[in-house]
Amino acid sequence: MNFNAFPLEGCYCIEPLIFDDNRGYFMESFNEKTFAEKTGQSIHFVQDNQSFSSKGVLRGLHYQVGEHAQSKLIRVLSGEILDIAVDIRPGSVTFGEYVSIVLSAQNQKQFFIPKGFAHGFLVLSETATIFYKCDNFYNKASEGGIIYNDPKLNIDWQLPDTELILSEKDAILPTLENARQAW
Repeated sequence: MNFNAFPLEGCYCIEPLIFDDNRGYFMESFNEKTFAEKTGQSIHFVQDNQSFSSKGVLRGLHYQVGEHAQSKLIRVLSGEILDIAVDIRPGSVTFGEYVSIVLSAQNQKQFFIPKGFAHGFLVLSETATIFYKCDNFYNKASEGGIIYNDPKLNIDWQLPDTELILSEKDAILPTLENARQAW
């Protein structure tokens, strides 16, 4: 596996080694020991989630606070998405900055997002199936969120607002300035 660090501390693009032959392919999608060696972070995942969405669906920007904060390892099983992580760690030198990556079933890249980041994604293909691992259990009372079009974040979602499909909940999230503190 190749681990490529993003400018935001703790975020990584992980590219698996893929072994192709006439039967198909094999790849290791996660190895706890390799992850710790390459990132210096110890991680133990406790929950797997999967979602299916259509083109233009934007989910996010979501996070959990306090003791229920989650690190996530995201990958795409079918289709293509634009995946976003926003640094919401108080006192971080990159607070309010974001990184983005295109994840697809074709490129097999994965995106590791540590605790202290808001996460969101936009489906770029006709449909997409997203799979992600979390190192903490979901806790509704610890939810936080930031509106996708916060002008201070200025995220380039790659599609015009008229093509975006949001849940009612995501459409009324606060700006980063008014969002729930991460810690």
